[in-house]
Amino acid sequence: MAEKKTAAKTEVKAQPRLKALYNNELKAKLAKELGLKNINQVPELKKVIISSGVGKKREDKRFTETVALTLEKITGQKATSRLAKKSIATFKIRKGMGAPVGYLTTLRNDKMYEFVDRLINIALPHVRDFHGVPRKAFDAQGNYSLGLKEQTVFPEITFEDASVLHGLEVTFIIKNGSKEGSLKLLELFGMPFEKEGK
Repeated sequence: MAEKKTAAKTEVKAQPRLKALYNNELKAKLAKELGLKNINQVPELKKVIISSGVGKKREDKRFTETVALTLEKITGQKATSRLAKKSIATFKIRKGMGAPVGYLTTLRNDKMYEFVDRLINIALPHVRDFHGVPRKAFDAQGNYSLGLKEQTVFPEITFEDASVLHGLEVTFIIKNGSKEGSLKLLELFGMPFEKEGK
């Protein structure tokens, strides 16, 4: 019995595919391609934020519950509600008002790599009339944001979940990023960017 317990403790959890690929191959490849002598300067994915605003439907309980549930299902993590940080008269939103204006989840480490792998290889190929994700959605720090019109591209979403449609945004926070370095990193992960010139 004691032997079995020891064997269970020494069992090593498998690294997510993308994480292993980054550590074993891509890091060195990026350093070479970007001309970096210090391996610590190589762009590295630090966290991924998945968020969805509820806009004018913030008082619609069914809609807000669907948004929160969607984020939880596709990330495997509970979504956090967000209150308004400033007042916007057009949307009848007051700063700090009771109803949430959106939900978000922040993924790090293994969960982050697993989500990115599913996003790139399973969800994005299911987007209707897909021609690639935009190349210009990088900020000055090299972080990248990507919008999806519907949550139904994720296989975790059931037919019942899809009865209330909503969009979401995925933001990749990249350490040591620049537009060029972050683009190269995401390309090596397999991100299907649209062809140049579009």
